[in-house]
Amino acid sequence: MYRLSVPPAHYPFFEIVQGYLNQAADVVGLPDHVRTILAEPKNELIVHFPVRMDDDTMRLFKGYRIQHNNILGPFKGGIRYHQDVSLDELKALAAQMTWKSALMGIPFGGAKGGIKFNPRDHSEDELRRITRRFTHSLSSNIGPSHDIPAPDVGTNAQTMVWMMDTFMNTGGNNEKSDQRAVVTGKSITSGGSEGRERATGQGVVHCIREWARDNRLNLEGATAIVQGFGNVGSHTAGLLAKLGVATIATGDHTGYLRNEEGFNAPKLSEHVKAHGSIEGYPRGEKISRAEFFETAADLFIPAALENQVGAAEANALQVKLVAEGANGPVNPDGEAVLAERGIPIIPDVLANSGGVTVSYYEWVQNRNSEHWDVEKVDAGLMHVMRRGYQRTMFFAEKHGIDMRTAAYGLALESLAIAYAERGIFP
Repeated sequence: MYRLSVPPAHYPFFEIVQGYLNQAADVVGLPDHVRTILAEPKNELIVHFPVRMDDDTMRLFKGYRIQHNNILGPFKGGIRYHQDVSLDELKALAAQMTWKSALMGIPFGGAKGGIKFNPRDHSEDELRRITRRFTHSLSSNIGPSHDIPAPDVGTNAQTMVWMMDTFMNTGGNNEKSDQRAVVTGKSITSGGSEGRERATGQGVVHCIREWARDNRLNLEGATAIVQGFGNVGSHTAGLLAKLGVATIATGDHTGYLRNEEGFNAPKLSEHVKAHGSIEGYPRGEKISRAEFFETAADLFIPAALENQVGAAEANALQVKLVAEGANGPVNPDGEAVLAERGIPIIPDVLANSGGVTVSYYEWVQNRNSEHWDVEKVDAGLMHVMRRGYQRTMFFAEKHGIDMRTAAYGLALESLAIAYAERGIFP
């Protein structure tokens, strides 16, 4: 049995994602050759590059870009800055991007990238130089019609603007304005989309609303616990608050807090932006990791990193629904316990796909030299998320399977059709 004081340790993420793939492939009768193709990324790029630090010393960094599949469109996926970035992790995350795009009907493929370091240990000037040097090292391996990065853990709109500017100033293409589409998740003034910053959290909330309606849960007066209070967690909590849902416990890499009356999500988010974490926020009682998972609530939104919910955590949870804001937060042991206890999971490939959806809208706007108002973006996101949720639920009920397998199954059906129509070159 896992201890609750630390996350479950062993987590072969890519193997687990492959297990989900094989399970869903059996359900939909995926052709063997398509299963073989999807079992590994199309390209794996590893780069080492030097960067001068503020103290004039030189440090060598290791960066990755994993391009999983592009049968449905350009490779698409985030850039992660974290000390635990690894090839296995990024291969799993890149594959998940393929499933998300296919499930939601977005004409993108899947990719993921990152640099193995802790961005909190570096100044803004160092982060800028690291980002620019990494982008230069990726060179022609990214591009508006080939591979389109976006923010992820440890990166943000400013990171994307640095990447875009570096690409535009080092590329040979004269169509410079079109090259803004090389990344998404940019600031508004540099070509970003209205609604993009909150898009992933907004997508999570759309799924929760659909589930609550189907299960007759009145969100007005409901409660939630949210693990991780970065971009996804903070926006999810803030949007839930507008629906009457109080976030009564939260936590991040520095610890956990509880407030039975509910946190003021905007104020806590401002604290996190100013201080880098929830640590030191005065309007909450410090609790342990174990106490966080034992906090009774209606909803649990894991919005931190993968492998946070194992068997012990799943046994401790006292909630009605788990909506995965992060990628892979519930491991197979935890998922088995939740299934046995009758606690449903809205899986990551569905719940947090709002980000890639609005990234697509940003890409379209950049390619067409347009800027959409927030109402148009929000309406499009709501339509896509509701359709994705309803299709997944229908498929799950039709085949008598869980929502994760259903989401993967729908994605695989789309990919299989594309391979059947196009064939295998030559």
